[in-house]
Amino acid sequence: MLLPDSALALATGLFTGLGLIVAIGAQNAFVLRQGLLRRHVAGVVAVCAVSDAVLITAGVAGIGGLVDAAPLALEVLRWGGVAFLVTYGVLALRRATRGEALDPAAAAGVGVRRTLLTAAALTWLNPHVYLDTVLMLGSVAQQEGPDLRWWFAGGAVVASLTWFTALGYGAGRAHRLLSRPATWRVVETLVGLVMLAIAARLALQPVV
Repeated sequence: MLLPDSALALATGLFTGLGLIVAIGAQNAFVLRQGLLRRHVAGVVAVCAVSDAVLITAGVAGIGGLVDAAPLALEVLRWGGVAFLVTYGVLALRRATRGEALDPAAAAGVGVRRTLLTAAALTWLNPHVYLDTVLMLGSVAQQEGPDLRWWFAGGAVVASLTWFTALGYGAGRAHRLLSRPATWRVVETLVGLVMLAIAARLALQPVV
């Protein structure tokens, strides 16, 4: 049974991870496209989820070392995180008003090797992935303290695996729904509200 603090850190990591991952972008568009094509879905989901897990772990561990060596860095990361989360949340709410939707235009099927290399490239060659997983999640995790930050990381890893699995395998069954701008209005609204809520918590929480 999880202790209240551990459960809260796990939940915070889960929702923060979902808020950062569930946004219209190249990686999600590719997973969605492969889901709609029903081609190499398991491999694509595995590449994206494992890559995120590695980056999240590196972020929590690396940023933690920086904070231990320079406590002032925690304040810098804290307020930088608040600014980023507020900006991210506002942009998500702005996208919601526009009703943007993913365009899962089905391309001709390609081999598994090329498909997995494409998934890896969209993860490791995308600077936004490093900003979200290594810097953003790593810095927010520090607010949970040295003992609870790994619960936060675990929640973020679960969020990544859950999202990519649901997106990849659910796409084929929800083609019409995912093609509707109204669906992504709801998604982006939820993303925006989650980001603003996490920003408020980060701003109001005292330094650990």
